Amino acid sequence: MLNFQRHRMVEALHFLSEALRINSSSADAMSNLGLALHTTGRYDEAIASFRNALHLAPDHPEILYNLGNACLALGHVAEALSNFDDVLTRKPGHVGALVNRGNALLRQNQPVEAMASYDKALAAMPGHPQILTNRGHALRRLDRPVEALAHFEAALATAPEFAEAHFEAAMTRLTMGDFEAGWKEYEWRWKTGAFVRHRRQFQAPLWLGDQPISGKTILLHAEQGFGDTIQFIRYASLLAGRDAKVICEVQPELQPLLSQLEGITVVASGAPLPAFDLHCPLLSLPLASGTRLETIPAAIPYLAAPAERVAYWRDRLPAGSPRAGFVWSGQPSHKNDSNRSIALARLAALFENPPVQCFSLQSDLRSADGEVLRGLPNLVHLGDGLRDFADTAAVISLFDVVVSVDTAVAHLAAALGKPVLILLPYAADFRWMRNRGDSPWYPTAELFRQPAFGDWESVITRVGERLRQLTSPPSPGVANLPALGFR
Repeated sequence: MLNFQRHRMVEALHFLSEALRINSSSADAMSNLGLALHTTGRYDEAIASFRNALHLAPDHPEILYNLGNACLALGHVAEALSNFDDVLTRKPGHVGALVNRGNALLRQNQPVEAMASYDKALAAMPGHPQILTNRGHALRRLDRPVEALAHFEAALATAPEFAEAHFEAAMTRLTMGDFEAGWKEYEWRWKTGAFVRHRRQFQAPLWLGDQPISGKTILLHAEQGFGDTIQFIRYASLLAGRDAKVICEVQPELQPLLSQLEGITVVASGAPLPAFDLHCPLLSLPLASGTRLETIPAAIPYLAAPAERVAYWRDRLPAGSPRAGFVWSGQPSHKNDSNRSIALARLAALFENPPVQCFSLQSDLRSADGEVLRGLPNLVHLGDGLRDFADTAAVISLFDVVVSVDTAVAHLAAALGKPVLILLPYAADFRWMRNRGDSPWYPTAELFRQPAFGDWESVITRVGERLRQLTSPPSPGVANLPALGFR
């Protein structure tokens, strides 16, 4: 345990395993082995160790708590919640179980219930910065940003260097349109647990707009998801226009598409990098460029599909138009997946008598959605044939409109200059801001927000109505909504 406390996990695991070899009936050694395994990211093994410990010490609240934490880390949210409830049955004031029970409820998209759990924890530990920050996050999920920001500020009054509170405050300010403070505070992400291990260390200095780049070679590197890369890669051409030589390191799945950017060297992550003078993470570019709400660089299209991919797909799509592409879910591993993704069954009404040819761009089909898809003859599935984002871009270029939840495909369609209808949860990600049906980042995007928490039905109804409006011929003497200009 001394080695464990000093973060010497190889040694800790060795001694704990040896202790159990000598005495396999030690619940403490078995549980501590689970803690060390959890710390090294071996969650499956940690869970097995904690379960073995519970056989030796049934109903032990700390072992149940540690088991819940490992289950939550592995994404077994329902099991984690059950473990935390068991802890609280035996030890009602267990603050850790109350907090992590709230975290599990958030993963299940239950922010109101999560807040109740955080409230009990705060009653036991008033003013605790982590609990205040977690409760503020729940308030953000309920689209109550002013109250959320007050929580983050209270946390920072107690712990001024608390990175998670700074990061949450940054996203809140950006959601509210306060770009000046928001982008500055967003830099705190590199000190949070989720980002610190991904921070790149280069000999070349970090560039945040504080020095001229004319004549310099700058590396821009992807740091988060595909959608983030697509959204912020727009800055590469702007820097090239300032007489900088720009290198972009991006995810391999995006490299064939983004290599179309004129005058930009695009390499896949993992490949050797050319020499460079400066570097900047992609999501630090708005800060480095002094971006404000009124100065967002929104000239589109700024991406284009490779011509050979377009030709390939043109011969494989059924003739006729208009055509619409659909994406209804993102990565299941995303922590906000239950909030932003929609089960295909809930969209089924859109495909009963559609005004457009409907195509699925869903690259990863969940098993339940696959069964539903087989019963939707008007929805043609293309996702299995899409090798990378260059293929997806080529297909979208042959479509007239894309309908998507908040995923990378929504960003891609908008970056290509295609009309895109984006279905958003009640409290959307900070980049979509609040109380608006358009996006300053993407002029061709229309945002369809939940009017109340969890209300996808009205969103889907409005999207269906919008598709019919966009495909209806104009009536003489009637001013219709803007049409898509179908081919």
